[in-house]
Amino acid sequence: MSRKLRGSVLRGVLGTLLAVFTLFPVYWMLMSAVDKRASSGGQSLVPREFTLDNFVMIFEQGRFGVFLMNSLLVAVIVVLASGALSLFASIAVARFRFKFRTAVLFLILAVQMVPLEVLVIPLFVQVRDIGLLGQLSGLVVVYLAISLPFGIWMLRGFVAAVPVELEEAAYLDGASWWRMFRSVMFPLVMPGLVATSIFSFITAWNEFIFAMTLLGGNTQNYTVAIGLKQFFGEHSNDWGAVMAASTVITIPVMIFFVLVQRRLSEGLVAGAVKG
Repeated sequence: MSRKLRGSVLRGVLGTLLAVFTLFPVYWMLMSAVDKRASSGGQSLVPREFTLDNFVMIFEQGRFGVFLMNSLLVAVIVVLASGALSLFASIAVARFRFKFRTAVLFLILAVQMVPLEVLVIPLFVQVRDIGLLGQLSGLVVVYLAISLPFGIWMLRGFVAAVPVELEEAAYLDGASWWRMFRSVMFPLVMPGLVATSIFSFITAWNEFIFAMTLLGGNTQNYTVAIGLKQFFGEHSNDWGAVMAASTVITIPVMIFFVLVQRRLSEGLVAGAVKG
């Protein structure tokens, strides 16, 4: 009994240490955001002078509200478009046989092996040629190009795991292809669709290099990742504003994860068997 007790205590201590190690950066960010002395580099574990001036400043002087709306618009479009395109493309490569099908799959896999930094110049040239430099629509096109290979490859495995007999049973019951897709296929591939949506959202929300390269000096279309850099100076940094802005950036991500977690659980328990 004592051995089991020692094992339980040890696991509890290790779990606590892991939780503290994981959550401490978040705690430091929150405390620095509400500490009046954080702007001058005087952060502490507990705020000595509580204030919300840092949050007021980033919205009034830093125009962070505009950056948030830009990032939210780009992220929503990328998540919806990449999810729909990836799902239908994965159904095509998993269910249908066509010429160069294997070559397409290897091409999708090869694209994921290329470092994103290598694609900055080619994508910049393509966006420039179609006249979308400095616009959010050009950023959406680039993020879709980054998200689609991962989404197609992942969802292909989920679609292939769905038994063909379920689809045939739906057809025998008189269901159309769209009804079969909505009632049989979609609930079963929902976990994979949520996973790809998380990847697409994080890419569109946190990405910096492509956004800075494509938007250039068009500050009105800056996203939150670029807007954050304005609080870093050449000789000093406004850490209070940096941490307040980081806190504001984190909130939509947390909300998105809470929403998709519920959808992920629904997808895992959803069934397509009649009865």
